[in-house]
Amino acid sequence: MKISKKRKEANALYDNTKSYTLLEACEVVKKISNTKFDSSFDIDVRLGVDPRQANQMVRGVASLPHGLGKTVRVLALVTPDKEQEAKDAGADYVGLDDFIDKISAGWTDIDIIVAVPAVMAKLGRLGKILGPRNLMPNPKSGTVTTEVGKAVTEVKAGKIDFKVDKTGIIHASVGKVSFDADKLSENALELIQVLYKLKPSAAKGTYMKSIFVSSTMSPSVSIDIKSIPGI
Repeated sequence: MKISKKRKEANALYDNTKSYTLLEACEVVKKISNTKFDSSFDIDVRLGVDPRQANQMVRGVASLPHGLGKTVRVLALVTPDKEQEAKDAGADYVGLDDFIDKISAGWTDIDIIVAVPAVMAKLGRLGKILGPRNLMPNPKSGTVTTEVGKAVTEVKAGKIDFKVDKTGIIHASVGKVSFDADKLSENALELIQVLYKLKPSAAKGTYMKSIFVSSTMSPSVSIDIKSIPGI
């Protein structure tokens, strides 16, 4: 496969056979990113789990200390008594039946859905639409709750929901390349430490097998797991 000029230039700026500390890797990614837009800063963590086993599923939330650097579009599916609370907290869309009908028709122009438990029965028929897009509200991620205002505020501030995929990898965006390297490092560290605390008791052997960071369209940079505090 022919290597592009930009890829060659990026490869010349770092050693792709080396594992870096988290802060060093963030600095490298900033250096090798060359898109004309503000790229997302992504992290991929390969876990030593078998997601096919229910007792090895890894899913949770992390509140990033420096946010995501982007506007998070929140839909609050709530009963009438919770509508004002959701609006006051900054939800972009608030309602119930009208939005369920819109989603059924294919509308998914949102990033997060927050719902109260009482409306979850109505969302069952939307599983095939919301599930693949990771938009289905879930109590474990804090998006099914009676504290609607708190949930909306948290996701607006940079709370992310993550779930291990079928190959055992966690994929998540934890900021923008325009962030300072130390802020990217702190956001990534928060996610890694949350993942470490979620290690299933049924998981055997090495739990965190590899960690890579990258930006949109950039090469990936390997992290030295042993250098990460608290792991």
